[in-house]
Amino acid sequence: MPDFHTAVLTVLAMLAFAANSLLCRLALQSHSMDAGSFTAVRLVSGALVLALVVRLRAPSSAAVGSGRWGSAAWLFVYAAAFSLAYLQLPAGVGALLLFGAVQATMVGVGLWRGERLALRQWAGLVLALGGLVVLLRPGLSAPPWGAAGLMLLAGVAWGAYSLRGKGAKDPVGVTAGNFLRAAPLALLMWGLMAGQASVSAAGLASALCSGVLTSGLGYVAWYAALPQLKAGTAASVQLSVPLLAAIGAVSLLGESWTLRLSLAGAAILGGIALVVLARPGPQPAVHVAPGRQP
Repeated sequence: MPDFHTAVLTVLAMLAFAANSLLCRLALQSHSMDAGSFTAVRLVSGALVLALVVRLRAPSSAAVGSGRWGSAAWLFVYAAAFSLAYLQLPAGVGALLLFGAVQATMVGVGLWRGERLALRQWAGLVLALGGLVVLLRPGLSAPPWGAAGLMLLAGVAWGAYSLRGKGAKDPVGVTAGNFLRAAPLALLMWGLMAGQASVSAAGLASALCSGVLTSGLGYVAWYAALPQLKAGTAASVQLSVPLLAAIGAVSLLGESWTLRLSLAGAAILGGIALVVLARPGPQPAVHVAPGRQP
């Protein structure tokens, strides 16, 4: 069992990761902020707070420069597609699509590299894919295909980012370096979309909260807790992220909890649980990058 300090850090990290969906949806819909501005503020403010954490932790350390441009590119693709998708997607649906795409990417890469799945894991994979089909099936409550595709792209990008960062000795320092490299890409996106720019005070506050608290400090909390968690615990607690996002979307943003979301969510999360919790080795997880795989 993790100690109280580790448990608190873990809960705070899961709440932070779920809140990213809520903050983005809130800024883009309720506060009429454009996706380019949200992405730029989120990545730039996240980069600054992570760099500050690294410097305060080890003033003479150069770890903040240990990121990689390839990883930064995947981080930017994730953040940009995430923001663009939430122009139309409900927060709960978006979080579920993101989570499913991340896990599918990491499991898929593992299979491509020669990993083998047990029969129960194959059943879980089929169940999760079936849940995605239910969620995306045409109907009155189906999410827009374009927005859903963007969120799936965000999940693939985050999965690739996580795989590139596997085994990093200083995940906070590497994350800071990657955020610093992704920030200019986000500013370029903001410049290209300047004609659509719309930033209110409330929207700016939401983007800053997403960058500083739920992204930057959220990752710091997770990386502090991760070494103290067992593999199964680390994988299982992350199953709570889409559920927390959906609960927050219903209670705070007034979104509807539909039968489609309930059925698809149960299939996707249940299927993923069958896959990742039965793995004998390192397990894929949605927010591990770029540190030790749980």
